[in-house]
Amino acid sequence: MSDLSRILSTLTTEAANPEWAEIDTWPTPRLVEGMIAADAGLYEAIAACTDAITAAIDGIVARLGRGGRLIYIGAGTAGRMGVLDASEIPPTYGTDPSLVVGVIAGGEEAVRRAVENAEDDVAAGALAMVELGVGEADTVVGIASSGRTPYVLGALEEAGRRGALRVGLTNNAGSPVGAAADIAIEVVVGPEFIAGSTRLRSGTSQKLVLNMLSTCAMVRLGKTYGNLMADLRATNEKLRVRSVRTVVAATGVTEVEAAAALESSGGAVKTAIFMVVAGVDAPHARARLDAAGGHLREALLT
Repeated sequence: MSDLSRILSTLTTEAANPEWAEIDTWPTPRLVEGMIAADAGLYEAIAACTDAITAAIDGIVARLGRGGRLIYIGAGTAGRMGVLDASEIPPTYGTDPSLVVGVIAGGEEAVRRAVENAEDDVAAGALAMVELGVGEADTVVGIASSGRTPYVLGALEEAGRRGALRVGLTNNAGSPVGAAADIAIEVVVGPEFIAGSTRLRSGTSQKLVLNMLSTCAMVRLGKTYGNLMADLRATNEKLRVRSVRTVVAATGVTEVEAAAALESSGGAVKTAIFMVVAGVDAPHARARLDAAGGHLREALLT
């Protein structure tokens, strides 16, 4: 047995579950039911990582508050999960695209199709950190189902040299990626429905955890008002309608009044809400929000 074969044999994500050994003989309804059952335990696996996820969020918030960035890095499906989460933050929370960054082995082409051997390049992972100018205020989240991806390990090593907070998100316990990180989030999901196909249970769990990291960080940074998108950036008609509905939900005014406040605020939902609730104009609302660090609820209480 080769060293690689020996390693793979120890990874739960590479194991074959005997319960699914004959799925190629199953009718479609049973296949659907089987996949639903296979994913049913994911939340328990994530819940077991609550303390690590909490620590990661607090670390991310502290560093973002100092002007740092949240950087995801991975290969294949894991890398795509990071790119996906990062790309959705600006329109949802009105942030600059540079605040949350997704990096994938093989570059932009790898988002759409596999780039052979890209995940095995340790130096490329380190170089990605150099090119981004990673520093002490940044958080780097290395994502790797196996917990052994050389590209991610190279990135985490270089990020550590530069003083960044390192988070390792993996699907195997006791992994090298977890050991290389300051905070290890090891979501042990067990064998995949299709043995070794980590775009399934592993990929789903990664998406769920990344949702938690970015969403909870944005909430802590005052990017919401309750569960409303107070920093929503209306870049299309659907989001413009949502902006009006958000102001209505937060203040109780009519849609016409909400639309008027949004027009006066230049489309800034948070500013419009403050204007309506506090009865002030846009410049005063912006000044009060700036003084409160952008936290709407805090601004309304001062």
